[in-house]
Amino acid sequence: MPAKDMFHDSAKAALLKDGWTITHDPLSLRMGKKDFFVDLGAEKLLAAEKNNQKIAVEIKSFVSQSEIRDLENALGQYVLYQNILSVLEPDRILYLAVRESVFVDLFEETIGKLLLDRQVLKLLTFDPEMEVLKRWIN
Repeated sequence: MPAKDMFHDSAKAALLKDGWTITHDPLSLRMGKKDFFVDLGAEKLLAAEKNNQKIAVEIKSFVSQSEIRDLENALGQYVLYQNILSVLEPDRILYLAVRESVFVDLFEETIGKLLLDRQVLKLLTFDPEMEVLKRWIN
């Protein structure tokens, strides 16, 4: 099993504070003979619809010397997991979780806006110190 991201616990705490139930830590997936591990699986009861919303969350730190390299790696992993989930758990929505500061520094720049405008990925941002969710970007 892969090592946890350095912000794993604060992202998990933020989801819990927002009313999510962590159902998997990590969410294990098997495709053929290969195993994959998305950081978290979570559910939340939507009272108005009387059903559960299911998400998978891949947490990324973006702390290397190259945020573009971090972005390339995160996008590759996101696309891989998104495709696997579409087959194994099509009702589960995948989110990439990043710190709010990463969102401001990277996703409010031209390259980040391009990815969000083209709906390449779904993001959730969090404040690791306060352990709260800041934004859901679909």
